[in-house]
Amino acid sequence: MSKDLKPRTRAVHAGTRRSQYGEVSEAIFLTQGFVYESAEQAESRFIEAGPDEFIYARYGNPTVAMFEERIAALEGAEDAFATASGMAAVSGALSSMLKAGDHVVSARALFGSCLYVLEDILTRFGVEVTFVDGADLAQWEAAIRDDTAAVFFESISNPTLQVVDIASVSRLAHAKGARVLVDNVFATPVWSDAFAQGADVVIYSATKHIDGQGRALGGVILGTQEFIRKTVEPYMKHTGGSMSPFTAWVMLKGLETMDLRVRAQTANATAIAKALYGHDKLLQVIYPGLETHPQYDLVKAQMGEGGTVLSIDLKGGKEAAFRFLNAIEVGVISNNLGDAKTILTHPATTTHQRLPQDQKDALGITPGLVRISVGIEDEADLLADLEGALARS
Repeated sequence: MSKDLKPRTRAVHAGTRRSQYGEVSEAIFLTQGFVYESAEQAESRFIEAGPDEFIYARYGNPTVAMFEERIAALEGAEDAFATASGMAAVSGALSSMLKAGDHVVSARALFGSCLYVLEDILTRFGVEVTFVDGADLAQWEAAIRDDTAAVFFESISNPTLQVVDIASVSRLAHAKGARVLVDNVFATPVWSDAFAQGADVVIYSATKHIDGQGRALGGVILGTQEFIRKTVEPYMKHTGGSMSPFTAWVMLKGLETMDLRVRAQTANATAIAKALYGHDKLLQVIYPGLETHPQYDLVKAQMGEGGTVLSIDLKGGKEAAFRFLNAIEVGVISNNLGDAKTILTHPATTTHQRLPQDQKDALGITPGLVRISVGIEDEADLLADLEGALARS
């Protein structure tokens, strides 16, 4: 497929394999194993499988390969490895490349499970981890050492929406020979061009905008062919974190409409953020697409738009936040994001509840903070729902 095709076209057609039946919708190859024509062919394939040859579904599968090729083409990456969940992608990307004695520098503002991987798992096996304020380039420069193996950050942090300067952090890391790993979930494949901005490895929870319809868990690690096939694949196929064929098919279907959904979600999020800004029930509205966001200029340069998620901080703390959430009628209370449905989350008591209070305070996860992942519903309905819930909070 031509590299000149636009992203929305690649998201529909890239990587397609058709069987002898010429199906329009991609086939689901629900098989865990593959038959060889001879013992010699089996031997040859285990020595080195060809680009369209498969051994075992944990190693690779035609449906999974379609998803990997399509998302790689969309991102401008050489290759991709699809995983069972977003956290399988995060832990797999880091664990596959690190060993005891390695040093990692990470932004402090991370999803709770990402923090667990860095703070509890990697350090348990002898990896040294230094945390920095992701928005402070001086802290990155001071922390990255000659022996730093990797830097890791969410391009937009969860849930306080702090934005990390991918290009600048990448320059600092590469000057010391460190690999740059970016969890790009909030930026989405639609608004981010992380590889062009210097990232070496890009990670997505495909559960979010790629599926975007609340159906399946999945993740993907993108990078050079050498990193994916020589570092990630051996680790993932032996530890069992690969994506199932059915999930890959769901993700292929999700990619077809992702661009349309994300643009509609972003338009809704922008309108809601502007409408709620300055509301007398709120301490603040946090949205990267608002000019009042402290990194607005970086957001415009790095993404162009503010994305699909905003956070609001209610006066009255947890009690007010709970009254607000319980008054919502159109949106739903859940802990996912990037869905076609509007989803509201109270991070302090759910996704980030395991963090000690001092860490919540440092990250800005206040008792009144509510994360709103905006869906594709009618803008007027969403605004009426949110404003009505605020009135009753």
